Amino acid sequence: MTLRISALAMTFVLAGFGAWAQSPTVTSPDATPPETAGAVNDYPTAARAEYVFACMATNGETRDALDHCSCAIDTIAAALPYSQYEKAETILRMRQEGGGYLAQEFRVTESNNMLRDLQEAQAEADVSCF
Repeated sequence: MTLRISALAMTFVLAGFGAWAQSPTVTSPDATPPETAGAVNDYPTAARAEYVFACMATNGETRDALDHCSCAIDTIAAALPYSQYEKAETILRMRQEGGGYLAQEFRVTESNNMLRDLQEAQAEADVSCF
């Protein structure tokens, strides 16, 4: 059985991700600030969980799907810093919400480059994890 991250799952993950990304983070005073933490560990746990839930909804809610989807978000996190992932998510959401002059700002070359980087990270996750 071959599992893949579908475009619909990614849309779901990225569309629902905004609310999680804006929630406050509670850390202990001894915690390492995100700016100094390793790039792989700079994704909030809630963001990783949201990705895995959506991926599992697409690929079946099995133990194998959990392993594959967890691997996928780890692979994406290793390839992209969280700030870049968050920006790409915002661009995708704005493009999906339709036209208007504000959405036009998200169709520029810089936006396309951010999306390309996210798609490359997702392709790497697909190859490595599924």
